[in-house]
Amino acid sequence: MKVAIPKEIMTGERRVAATPETVDKMIKAGLEVRIESEAGQAASFFNADYEKVGAKIAPDAASVYANADFILKIQRPLMNEKIGKHEADLIKEGAILIALLQPLAYPDLAKTLAEKKITAFSVDLIPRITRAQRMDVLSSMASIAGYKAVLLAASTFGKLIPMMTTAAGTLPPAKALILGAGVAGLQAIATAKRLGATVEAFDTRPAVKEQVKSLGAEFVELDLGHEQAEDAGGYAKELSPEFYKKEKELIHQRVKAADIVITTALIPGKKAPVLITAEMVKDMKKGSVIVDMSVEQGGNCELSKMGQEVVEEGVTIIGATNLASSVPIHASQMYSKNLLNFLFHLYVNKELKLDLNDEITRGSLLTHKGEILHTGVKK
Repeated sequence: MKVAIPKEIMTGERRVAATPETVDKMIKAGLEVRIESEAGQAASFFNADYEKVGAKIAPDAASVYANADFILKIQRPLMNEKIGKHEADLIKEGAILIALLQPLAYPDLAKTLAEKKITAFSVDLIPRITRAQRMDVLSSMASIAGYKAVLLAASTFGKLIPMMTTAAGTLPPAKALILGAGVAGLQAIATAKRLGATVEAFDTRPAVKEQVKSLGAEFVELDLGHEQAEDAGGYAKELSPEFYKKEKELIHQRVKAADIVITTALIPGKKAPVLITAEMVKDMKKGSVIVDMSVEQGGNCELSKMGQEVVEEGVTIIGATNLASSVPIHASQMYSKNLLNFLFHLYVNKELKLDLNDEITRGSLLTHKGEILHTGVKK
């Protein structure tokens, strides 16, 4: 069976879906691998590195997709302006596409893939169960993004992060507030602590309190009463209007004292909750920094602008997008290993195994045989 690794065409995307290491394992498992020329170059993986392990180099997009049985990508298929064709049009009927498709945000793509009878797996839908941990692309990329968000804030902030005793006196440590303690938030906490900041974190899920405290941060609590703050998959879920009113009052008090705020709060398939309003920004310290990691889903800060750095009321607000791509070498290594594990879940003993009763397979299967199978996307 043939595996295609196209070059990503989304602006700013520097990652690649397979490294020479994972390609080597595919070939040893009996797969034929073609990679588009320079697909890994932005991540410092060159054509010669792939050729050494037995991959074939395709000169362009059309030739890498031609007759491929598996297509491994980072980003969803997009319009390729260079050749005047949509990437989905280059995929043959019955082929298997594996990528971050974000179907709840882009349901029209799911419809297109179904119409073309492409079997599409969206790796952001892989269930968070023990068996699937080795395939958890979202956690891998969120960990990198949380780390990089703090570095971005630190490089923008006009003060030093750690406490320092100098000939000019003692400088107090910066105060960091992390909103959301999922994988990205926890990595942001750990990174801010390593840099010497005093850190506190807020999350609607009481279950993460122990994890936050284990990293040396203070956990900011808000009594939920009888409300459950997370769904069956462990993700945050929408809560009552009364809760959000209390939440904003609490956050308002905390952001006023913060030097650096990292926001990571997301609800799958929904617009990101607004946690920091324009009024809150007015009350923040001049020179403080907000890094909004949820800006692609609307943003946790009311004043964030996607992909832009703006200054409002003396506060720098960074609408951070695709932070994992800014660390392309490690991000590609991590993503490609997750993807390889998923591929080998489907390709067993040199045969394709599509077990629709398997929780991992069915949970991540978006389209198959002309149908959209994911319930949420159907709605």
